[in-house]
Amino acid sequence: MSVTPKTKDLVAEWSEARLLHPLYSALAREFVIDLPACQDLEAAIEDPPQESVEQARAWFLEMDQKIQVHQLRQFLQTTNLTSEEGLQTLLEHHLHRDARLESDRDKIDFLLVQYFSHCAPSRLEDADVDLSYVAQTLDPVLGNVDLTLPSWLDPLDDFIQSADACRSLNQLLTSGTLEKGRKLKASEGDNYFEPIAMVAFTRFSFLMRRVFFRLMHQDLNTILDGLRELEARGVSTLDCRSAQFSADEPVARLRMICQSWKVMFHAEYSAGSPLRMLVDLRNVVDSALTRTGKKAVGARSSQPPAVRARAAAAGGQLAAGSSDVPEFEVKGSPEGEDSADPDQPAEDDHQV
Repeated sequence: MSVTPKTKDLVAEWSEARLLHPLYSALAREFVIDLPACQDLEAAIEDPPQESVEQARAWFLEMDQKIQVHQLRQFLQTTNLTSEEGLQTLLEHHLHRDARLESDRDKIDFLLVQYFSHCAPSRLEDADVDLSYVAQTLDPVLGNVDLTLPSWLDPLDDFIQSADACRSLNQLLTSGTLEKGRKLKASEGDNYFEPIAMVAFTRFSFLMRRVFFRLMHQDLNTILDGLRELEARGVSTLDCRSAQFSADEPVARLRMICQSWKVMFHAEYSAGSPLRMLVDLRNVVDSALTRTGKKAVGARSSQPPAVRARAAAAGGQLAAGSSDVPEFEVKGSPEGEDSADPDQPAEDDHQV
């Protein structure tokens, strides 16, 4: 049975409105949402007449129509205004409205995961995130849930296993796993609002978020390690046009950008432009490491043994701090490198 609207008396509805009003006002300021203020909510009236409650109800409805899912997502993941009570009230506000808006499913889906993440212990193991545990955590908003899983939700476990098998962010984003989950969610219409379905999708999205962040940080660390290695080889710039940077991007600047990305990437997983830049930058760095490694090996192998011996003896002194470390470029398009978008042509040749 789908979750149904709750009947609230005017006192309870006004109490909820007063709790949510600071969040909505901050959201409106953050994204410059133009809507006249609700005067009685602004004045924090304790015991308003019915007319004020109805005005507040209309104000929230109009705000909900204006607030986009990505705005709600960005705001809640960066603000310190939300508490467990605030998240629960916001979730119930969307879950139990009389008539759901078109965007409510996506907002509810995000809010369920956000609420579960807020309530779950930080050291929770993936293996412990089963349907029973998720249902227990969501009990304050969904009530007691029958854990009998309908057959249409069976693919979710396969999607989770597929994501767990990914070894890079690029693998995850190109595997189609996230898109399959979204399509399954949208394909069943109002069946999504069955309590067991919301529990199952909360579990799926929570585990996907964990996979996403694990692979993202792994990619960032791999890029940073690669950039340090390239600097040690004397490389000072990279051709990063395929990652939406310049043709001679300084390696030192790329390291600073990657460090800033570690702080910036707190939004929910998506295949948006910044993430494609991260994926493509790893491709550039991996290719540069391969090419410079081959060139260095080829140069050494072409030297007479005596010359190689003298170079090896002097190598420690050069690496120890010489300012004369040679810089070099390797031109040509890396074999097998994907473009940022599989539907778009590959970029021009890359240089290192």
